[in-house]
Amino acid sequence: MVRIQRRKLLASCLCVTATVFLLVTLQWLLIAFLALNPSENPVNVIDPPQGVTDSVSPQWAGPFSDTKGSKYIKKAPPLAAESGVVVELGKFERMKFKNSNLNDGHAQMEEEPIHLHPFLKREGLTLNRKKTLAADSYPIMLWWSPLTGETGRLGQCGADTCFFTINRTYLHHHRTKAFLFYGTDFNIDSLPLPRKAHHDWALFHEESPKNNYKLFHQPVITLFNYTATFSRHSHLPLTTQYLEGTEVLKSLRYLVPLQSKNHLRKSLAPLVYVQSDCDPPSDRDSYVRELMTYIEVDSYGECLRNKALPQQLNGPASMDAGDFYRILAQYKFILAFENAVCDDYITEKFWRPLKLGVVPVYYGSPSIADWLPSNRSAILVSEFSHPRELASYIRQLDHDDRLYQAYIEWKLKGEISNQRLLTALRERKWGVQDIKQDNYIDAFECMVCTKVWDNIRLQEKGLPLKRWKADITHLSCPEPTAFAFSPLAPRRSSLREMWIPSFQQSKKEAQALRWLVDRNQNFSTQEFWALVFKD
Repeated sequence: MVRIQRRKLLASCLCVTATVFLLVTLQWLLIAFLALNPSENPVNVIDPPQGVTDSVSPQWAGPFSDTKGSKYIKKAPPLAAESGVVVELGKFERMKFKNSNLNDGHAQMEEEPIHLHPFLKREGLTLNRKKTLAADSYPIMLWWSPLTGETGRLGQCGADTCFFTINRTYLHHHRTKAFLFYGTDFNIDSLPLPRKAHHDWALFHEESPKNNYKLFHQPVITLFNYTATFSRHSHLPLTTQYLEGTEVLKSLRYLVPLQSKNHLRKSLAPLVYVQSDCDPPSDRDSYVRELMTYIEVDSYGECLRNKALPQQLNGPASMDAGDFYRILAQYKFILAFENAVCDDYITEKFWRPLKLGVVPVYYGSPSIADWLPSNRSAILVSEFSHPRELASYIRQLDHDDRLYQAYIEWKLKGEISNQRLLTALRERKWGVQDIKQDNYIDAFECMVCTKVWDNIRLQEKGLPLKRWKADITHLSCPEPTAFAFSPLAPRRSSLREMWIPSFQQSKKEAQALRWLVDRNQNFSTQEFWALVFKD
């Protein structure tokens, strides 16, 4: 009986072995056939799954918010096909480039897992290598500030293609054409020097000037060829970076009827203030503190807090929560005070009350009147000589429904009369919280890529190259000032005392940095600070 079972087992093993041998033989015959008949090779054309080009790239997944590192939604570049070989520039069968020492001037390839037949995958990698030695085929855009975290990516910008990387070993590569800087991370510790004649510098800076004052002075801003800043004068203006579009301004989703607001006034102040970044360069807390002596203000944030939010709404992530919006929407007025005073520096503090159907009491950009949805949609602090006068005007509106209604009439009718605002939203080349559009990082990269290619084409025709250069209007902020309304005002905090001397010192830093960069040699931090504090 045992012998019979052994014979059956042996026979089964032989059958399995024969089957495996037959399958392997057929696979190798298939590979040989495909090699001899490239036109039949299915790897030459790879169709991505339906809808894959609209999915969110993992590099930039996350909501648009104030939280650093989660504010970008990355729309992946389209599929690119050349010479019968497909390399997707984003998600499906994406190729990354390893950091390499560029011994031979080429980057090494690193393959991300893809769900294809293993033999076809190996063959596809060989074919793709013929195309994606990108460092020798396309202009290199080197992110000197590692904002994107991408070690290597081919980016398609219309008809132009560029290779984007944070790998600094490409510094001296012959196809490196542009260096991309993120303003907050721009520092003197290391710069790509010496700078060659064909090296363009591009600046992306959408944040507050307090993050890096050096950039806001003529000697430093003019180091850059291209800019994407909050200024309308930038090569890629980001003035409306916190506004999704006209529909959210017209939306009545969170609007609380005036009759209900009047009833809620029994338990709520006419004004609400929500800030947790205290004592910034704009000195907004000093103004609000003085205003509070003339009119009631509900303050929910860390700064001047006198009212508590529900526990579940404590934290930065809740600032875009529906429950938080509904609390703010109950108020008649929101104190919308920026952390810095700069032309065109306009944040969600201004747009949020307009979305909610609340009248913003605004302090910040001196040019804010150019961006109002209508002539009567916000109260501008700059039009009042003292918080006392502002408080008196707000009380007048609070007690007169007709006067108050005039500030929200545009929203009730869904009418935005500001043509500058409408044109800016219509013509911008990027979207906000919209995966169907490029975000402003994509748009910035493509702006630089396209301008580099424009000069490559001019050079090929023997024509003069076009030189781009930023000027002081691309980042314009005056020196910070401090409010001093009364001798009874609390003693200025150490943080408040810091901003003005910090701005003044940044002028010296800008001059020192410009001198060192114009020298076009690497320098040490000791050299830099010696120049800054030179008598």
